[in-house]
Order: sequence, then structure tokens, then C-alpha cells
Amino acid sequence: MSHLSESREPDSGRHVVIVSGTRVRFDWRELYLFRELFLTLAWRDISVKYKQTLFGFAWVLLRPLLTIAVFTVVFGVLAKVPPVGDIPYPLVVCGGLLPWYLISLSLTDASSSLVSNSAIVTKVYFPRLILPITALMANFADFVVSLLILIALMAWYGFGPVWQILFLPIWVIFALLIVLGPGLLFAALNAEYRDFRYIVPFIVQLGLYISPVGFSSAIVPDSWQLLYSLNPAVGIIEGFRWCFFGDRVPIFWPSVGLAAVFGLIFLWIGYVAFAQAERKLADVI
Repeated sequence: MSHLSESREPDSGRHVVIVSGTRVRFDWRELYLFRELFLTLAWRDISVKYKQTLFGFAWVLLRPLLTIAVFTVVFGVLAKVPPVGDIPYPLVVCGGLLPWYLISLSLTDASSSLVSNSAIVTKVYFPRLILPITALMANFADFVVSLLILIALMAWYGFGPVWQILFLPIWVIFALLIVLGPGLLFAALNAEYRDFRYIVPFIVQLGLYISPVGFSSAIVPDSWQLLYSLNPAVGIIEGFRWCFFGDRVPIFWPSVGLAAVFGLIFLWIGYVAFAQAERKLADVI
């Protein structure tokens, strides 16, 4: 049996009718119509993320700083991972860690966005697509603040900005679009199957070890470069390092192309899965 529900969109005379049992297509204009709600939820995610913590918003800086210290001691000093050209190892780690946090935390928060907002999902109508996107925006804000660490380290080691830094905004958008597809997919699956609250953190933890966070992908043998680049995070991380350090960092450009291809594929898969999940969301969440 089909169920109908109706609500009026803000600032418009239109009514939205949701019919269970039929295919749902996103009306992308709704994202603009609900822009105030989007901004409100985005600010809420940013403001409550570190609420009632001892150090508060300082964790945006403390977390990467502590991780850089651990990586430097374990891999740089003990394991003696080779440096990248003349770039000091802490800078190599920081240049890979910041985009990794942007990717991994965005994926984790987007995948749980529907479940963590179930109270409003089941009560009022709004485009549910807003929720995973606001999760990405909250982590983007963290990324912008954490850039202060990289700026300070580059100044400490005497590294100035390179012209490639002009491409950083494009690279950030590229990274967020690539992670949006898997985020939508896992958000849809997590709403119906709570197993994914355990699966997604495992995928993120595994990704940390197989991605070039604490090392450059240049240490991977040439015969394995293409296979290694099937991990979309490889092209993203090395692209960020290229923006920070320019031609000092060797970059395997096919890895960037593969990241774009996989990003488009997952964006479509995530879009379809999310649209299918949205029509029965109130019943399963």
C-alpha cells in the first residue's frame, strides 16, 4: 500500500507530496529553497562537535598534532621511512594527514548522518540530502582551521608557499565530491542495517594504513603504482601534497584520474541508493 504525506516548503507556495512505493527523484531546487535549514544544521554540527569537551575546539589542532608526533617517532625515527626529497618528515606526514582527516571524518560523519538525526527525519519534511552534505561542511571547517598547523610547520622549516597552492580550493572541492558518493551510499545502508556503524570505522582504519599518509606513494614500485592507485585516497592525498610543496613531490597523475573516475561512479551509486532509501526512511530508521 502506498502512503502519502504532504508538507509545504518554506518561502514557496508549493506542496511536496511523498509517495511510498514509487521511485523518488531529488528535486535539486529544494536544496536552495531549504538553504537556511542547511546553514543552521551546518553550524549546529560545527558548534556541538566539541561541546562539553575539556579542550573544546582546540581538538581541531591537538588531534593532528598528536598524530604527527606519533607518526614521526614510529615511522620517521624508528622505521626510518625515506623522506620525500628535501621535505622534512613531519611536513610529509602533515601534508598527507590533513586531507586524510578531511576524507575519513567526512565519510564517517556522512554515513551516520541519517541515524544521528533520526528525531527530525521522522517528524518533518526536508531534503534528506542536506544531512550528509552538512556533515561534509563541518569537517571542511575543521580542515581550514587545521591548515594553521601546516602553515606553522612550513614556516618553522623555512618552506614558503608555491604557485600550486592556487589549486588547493579546487582540490578540496574535488576531495569532498569524491567522498560524497560513498557517504551517501553508507548513509542509506546504515539507516536500514546498523552493521555499518561498525563496518565504516573499520574501512576508515584500514584506509589509513593503505593510503600514503605517513609516506609518499613514490616508494611503491613502478609495477605496482597503477594497482595501488585504485585506492581513490592515493590521488587525493598526493594531489594535496602537490598543492603544498609543488614539484618537490612526485605525483602519479593517473592516480588522480582514477580517483575522479571512482568518484563519479560512487557518486552515482550513492545517489541512487540514497534516493531509494529516502522513500522508506521513516519506516526503517
